[in-house]
Amino acid sequence: MVEITGVADKGRSVGRDSDGQVVFVENTVPGDLVDIVVTKEKKGFREGFPSHFHRYSEDRIEAFCEHFGICGGCKWQNLAYEKQLEHKFDVVENAIIRIGKVKVGNFLPILPSLKTTYYRNKLEFTFSNKRWLTSEEIDTEMSNKEDVLGFHRPRAFDKIVDIKHCYLQQEPSNNIRNVAKAIAIEQELEFYNMRDHTGYVRHLMLRITTLKEVMVIVSFGQEDVEKRIAYLDELLKRLPEITSLHFCINEKMNDFILDLPIHTYHGKGYVEENLGKVNFRIGPKSFFQTNTEQAVRLFDKVVEFADLKGTENVYDLYTGIGSIALYIADKCKQVVGIEEVAPAIEDAIQNAERNNIDNAVFYAGDVKNILTADFAEEHGKPDLVITDPPRAGMHPKVVKLLLKLEAPRIVYVSCNPGTQARDLNLLKEKYKVVKVQPVDMFPHTHHIETVALLEFVPRRTWAERMDDLDFLWKEFNYLS
Repeated sequence: MVEITGVADKGRSVGRDSDGQVVFVENTVPGDLVDIVVTKEKKGFREGFPSHFHRYSEDRIEAFCEHFGICGGCKWQNLAYEKQLEHKFDVVENAIIRIGKVKVGNFLPILPSLKTTYYRNKLEFTFSNKRWLTSEEIDTEMSNKEDVLGFHRPRAFDKIVDIKHCYLQQEPSNNIRNVAKAIAIEQELEFYNMRDHTGYVRHLMLRITTLKEVMVIVSFGQEDVEKRIAYLDELLKRLPEITSLHFCINEKMNDFILDLPIHTYHGKGYVEENLGKVNFRIGPKSFFQTNTEQAVRLFDKVVEFADLKGTENVYDLYTGIGSIALYIADKCKQVVGIEEVAPAIEDAIQNAERNNIDNAVFYAGDVKNILTADFAEEHGKPDLVITDPPRAGMHPKVVKLLLKLEAPRIVYVSCNPGTQARDLNLLKEKYKVVKVQPVDMFPHTHHIETVALLEFVPRRTWAERMDDLDFLWKEFNYLS
C-alpha cells in the first residue's frame, strides 16, 4: 500500500511503499492511498499503476475535459490548481536544494498562470486511420479502424485519440481541426497509418496569436499535386480566418518536419505576435514560447532579476528567435545572442530590424562551439549572461567557459529543474544563487519553468565555506 505524497516527471505521482522504497505511480494524485502493481523495478525506485484505491485524495476535483485520462495531455486536471502549484514548487525546491545541493538565498512563491485553459498558442495533431479504444470499447469488440485527427496516446504510437474539443488552445482551433478532418473524409483522402507508413494526410499544426493571426501547416505523406491543391483550397474556402497556410511533404518514418522544406501556400508566410513592446515575426519553423501571456510575465521576471542600468554588455545564450534578447535590448548597451538553429537566428535578425533594434547581434551555431575565449574578447566581457537552454541543460563546456568569463551576474531560465540544479551545482564554484522564481507556464501538466539569479563571488571566505558545509550537513540530516 502506497500513500501518494507528491508529483513527479511525466505526469506521474510519487510516494513510498511499506519497504520505504520510492514508487512512481500513474493515474493518481497526492493524497491518494493505493495498492499498486509494480511494472518496473530499478535500484532506488519502482514504477507502477494503481490496482485499488483505499482512499481518494481530498484535493481531487472533477476533470472538465471529456478526453481526460485518455489523451495523456493534461495529467492534473483532477487536482485543484492551487495544489498543482504547491507540488510544482516542491519539485523545483527538491531538485535544486535537495538533489542539486545548491544553497538558495530566497525561494520566491511560484508565479501562477493567468489562464488555466486555452493558454497555448500552438498545438499539433495527427491524422490516423486507427483510433485508440477505451477498455470498455475493447470489451465490446469494437473495431479501431476509423479515420481520426487528434493526439497520440502515451506509449501507443500507432493509435490516436480522436479529439472533439480541446481546452488548450483558443478558438478557432477546435473548429479548424474538426473542419480539416471533415474535408479529408469528404475528399476520401487516406488517413495515415503509422505502423505501415502509408496514407496521405499525416499531420496538422496550428498556431494562433493574440493578434488573431492563424497559421496552419499540413503535412502530407507523399506528393499528389491534384489532391493537395483540392484539399488546401477547400480549407481556405471554409476557413477564411487562416492568415498563413503552409504544407510539407513528409516521407520519413517520423513526424518531425522542421528538417523538411515547408512551403507557403497562402498568406505572408508568417504570423505576428507581441511580447510587451516587441513585435515578433513567427515563421513555420520558429520556436516561440507557447503560453504568450505567461511568457510576458516570465520575461518581466528576467528583466527584474537582470536589474539593467543601460550600460551593460549582455550575452543571451540559446536565444531562439531572440525573444528575451529583443525584450531587454532597450535596457542595455548591447546584447549578443547565440542559437544553434540557423532559421531561428534569421528570424531574430528580421525581428530586430522590424523593431528598429540596432544594439542586438546574433550568431548561428552550437553555443559550446561559438562561446569561446576569442568570442568574448571580440565582443567584450559580459556584464550579464542570460541562458535559456533546452531540457538537457547547458553543455559542460559552456559551464566551464562561464566560470572563466566570471560575468558579475547570470540569469538562468530553465524548463527542467533537474538539469538546472546540475548546472547550478557546477557554477557554485564561483557563483551564489541569490534567488529562484518558479513560473507555471503549463497548467495541468508536470512542466515548470524556473528563473534563477546568480551572482559572482570573487573569493570565497572560510566563513562562507563553513556556512556551505553547515547547509549540506542540515540537508544530510533532512534526507536521513
